Amino acid sequence: MEQFRIEIADGTQGQFFEITNLGNTRYQIFKDGESLGTIQLDEQDHAHCESQGCELDLPILNSIRAAIQNYEDWNPRA
Repeated sequence: MEQFRIEIADGTQGQFFEITNLGNTRYQIFKDGESLGTIQLDEQDHAHCESQGCELDLPILNSIRAAIQNYEDWNPRA
C-alpha cells in the first residue's frame, strides 16, 4: 500500500494528512496517526467522491479529494 502526505489549507492554517492508497480508488485518511475514515474517488466523475466514517467537514473533504487527484495526476477533463 502506497502512502503519501498532503497539506490542506483550513482558513489561515495548514493541516497535514497522511493518505494510504487502498486500491480501487479508495484511500484511507489519517491525521497524527489516527484514522479519520476512507474516501472513494470516482474516476469517471472527478468531482464525485464517497466517504465512509469521515467526520471531516465537506470543504476539507473536497480539498483532500482534490489533493489526492493532484498527487495521482488525474486529468480533470478526462
